[in-house]
Amino acid sequence: MPQVWECGGGVFGATALAWKKAVGVSRSLTCLGCHGKAAAPQNLPTSPGFGPAGRRRTAQGAPRKVSPDAVTNHDESMMESNTQSTIWITGAGGLIGNELVPLTRARFPGARVIGLTRAMLDLADARTVRDRFAAERPNLILHCAAISRSPVCQAQPDLARQINVGVTRLLAELSDAATLVLFSTDLVFDGRRGGYTERDEPNPLMVYAETKVDAERIVLTNPRHLVVRTSLNYGHSLTGDRSFNEEILQAWRAGRTLRLFTDEFRAPLAAVETARAVLDLVAASATGLFHVAGRERLSRFQIGELLAARHPEVHPKLEPASTKEFAGAPRPPDVTLNCAKAEAILRRPLPAFSEWLQANAAVA
Repeated sequence: MPQVWECGGGVFGATALAWKKAVGVSRSLTCLGCHGKAAAPQNLPTSPGFGPAGRRRTAQGAPRKVSPDAVTNHDESMMESNTQSTIWITGAGGLIGNELVPLTRARFPGARVIGLTRAMLDLADARTVRDRFAAERPNLILHCAAISRSPVCQAQPDLARQINVGVTRLLAELSDAATLVLFSTDLVFDGRRGGYTERDEPNPLMVYAETKVDAERIVLTNPRHLVVRTSLNYGHSLTGDRSFNEEILQAWRAGRTLRLFTDEFRAPLAAVETARAVLDLVAASATGLFHVAGRERLSRFQIGELLAARHPEVHPKLEPASTKEFAGAPRPPDVTLNCAKAEAILRRPLPAFSEWLQANAAVA
């Protein structure tokens, strides 16, 4: 059976103690962005997409379903308001969350940015989450935290649903009058054709993806909320073993030969680019559903070749393999994403992974 690398279990951080045990995190994670004193809150403008919690509440009643094409671009910039703002970033110890903390502080210097790790707030403890939300009243929640290792979700579906769906439901309820941004996945699709747009119907093949589809539907009932589907994210986690590139390099350093699929395709993107794109969408007051991924269709084997060329010092060894040899849970063959909708708001193309690696040669 070929060895299969997954998309980094800590990509979106850790929230529950049971989860930490499940993915093998033996030590507490510390948010790099929380070292020292946070910047003092300054006056920031409010906008319909980023208003103070507790104001401009939507009408009560049945939740409204938001079209995948829905985009809100308000004329008033969130950077021109006069309201103090608080931003939560869940999963701040994970790959994307760790990138978001300093980038968010730089992008919105007047806001109080709180990077939440499991040590700071157990998202599985609903009462504690409610109390902290009431005390801090965040205007914006960037919800990165999730159990993202597919094998863990397959083995512990109840835990996966508790964290990926239950926590999202709680945050969506609390942020009814604020803005909630949910990070989702390209794996919501069955991969039969690739190039998926936001209007294509999800058809998940695994428990992890099922939980993300359910979470998406919860978030999209609120017209002020945002869902961002992304793909494999390249980067470096606090624990050094959460991103796909870290897992591959660890295997090569241990002298292992990796057999990677030539017939399974993704659209990888650097986590820092994902974080920047999401902050740009937030700043544009975009709402609804967006795809944010690299614009290059690559097989797992091709990704391995790119990393091997980048790290000759680890003496990389890889061999081609096929998903037909894999005896585990079903794997979607091509979940590449069409990101034209997001690129129209961003006013720039998202980078191809190989080009990004070339342009950022100094990044390990």
